[in-house]
Amino acid sequence: MNEFVEAMGQLVAGVTVVTVRDGRDDIGTTVTTFSSLSADPPMVLLSLISSGYLCEVLLRQDRWAASLLSGGQAVVASRFASPGRPSARLLVAGTPHHRGALTEAFVLDGGVAALEAETARVIPAGDHTLFLAQVLAVDYVDPTLPPLTRLRSRYRPAT
Repeated sequence: MNEFVEAMGQLVAGVTVVTVRDGRDDIGTTVTTFSSLSADPPMVLLSLISSGYLCEVLLRQDRWAASLLSGGQAVVASRFASPGRPSARLLVAGTPHHRGALTEAFVLDGGVAALEAETARVIPAGDHTLFLAQVLAVDYVDPTLPPLTRLRSRYRPAT
């Protein structure tokens, strides 16, 4: 299994922070398995480890946000990738952000793009859960910034 993880680490992946408002709390984590699924209707695919807290929350909260990070946001990615269940309110401290109009989830400013989404279908897949989601809104797009990527266990700005 370690060989499989190492093999897949050879692929460049974009880095996204997914957030959700759960009652009075805010939850978020860094993910690298996030992609476009359909253009018509606009849909995305999110893969989360099934035993994770964000997965548990997304199984009961359908609306969430995804901030596609820019090359200068490696510190933010690391903060949201930290183990445990720290509140997203602590994780966004000092980071420009706002609440999504349709999801009320935190949207991080300064990335290459941000979306608000609503889960349409959930699919168990091995030790992960796939969330197929309809895009409710594109919060912003900034094509002038390089995206943040992950390759061989390290964050790197795309050039």
